[in-house]
Amino acid sequence: MKELVEMIAKSLVDKPEEVRVNEIAGEQSIILELKVAPEDMGKVIGKQGRIAKAIRTVVKAVAIKEEKRVVVEII
Repeated sequence: MKELVEMIAKSLVDKPEEVRVNEIAGEQSIILELKVAPEDMGKVIGKQGRIAKAIRTVVKAVAIKEEKRVVVEII
């Protein structure tokens, strides 16, 4: 799932080399921290958070298939 978030983010931003995804595995859930360049933050979040919500929806679909709980944080 880390690679999925990274691929999606890199396709959206102007500086794909600055995209970083940090995976923090807990007992029951996985937290994916997505970090992009400050000027690309708006492109990842989108108007009214629509793109961020879409990224979370896609990741949630994969997580359900793998029977895991995943949280995507954009920092």
